[in-house]
Amino acid sequence: MSDSQRFPVAAHALAYLAHKGAYSPAEAAASAVLAASVPTNPVVVRRVTAMLARAGLIATRPGASGGAWLLRRPEQITLDQVLKAVNGCAHLGSPPAGAKGCPVSEHIPRQVAKALTAADQAASAALAKISIADLLAENPPSLAGLEPHASCPVAA
Repeated sequence: MSDSQRFPVAAHALAYLAHKGAYSPAEAAASAVLAASVPTNPVVVRRVTAMLARAGLIATRPGASGGAWLLRRPEQITLDQVLKAVNGCAHLGSPPAGAKGCPVSEHIPRQVAKALTAADQAASAALAKISIADLLAENPPSLAGLEPHASCPVAA
């Protein structure tokens, strides 16, 4: 799974668990069920749910009767928490070390790293205003006036 897919898969999985009311082991959703909803491979879902479990957003149980369930209400899970759980920003990359002796190459990596920090902080601040519950709502205030990103396929 590419790094760029972790966040959307994680947000989708959490929204699915909230929609299904999965708040206990008895209501757990299997990775195959989550994968069918995303749609992606169950292995991808298991990798993402493992990250969400390490972050304390969900719990999981392995095996044939296993699955995942929420540890918090969807209103209490913000998308910046989800982003952090799956390891960061939109993976804009990291600057290469640079060539020794080149004044540009010795300076630019540090400055690009600062720019990436700024982007990460801006993304986190924006996502902190949006909860998993907002993703399930028809017209939540947190998403008012926004259109889907141009690079994202949107079901009609």
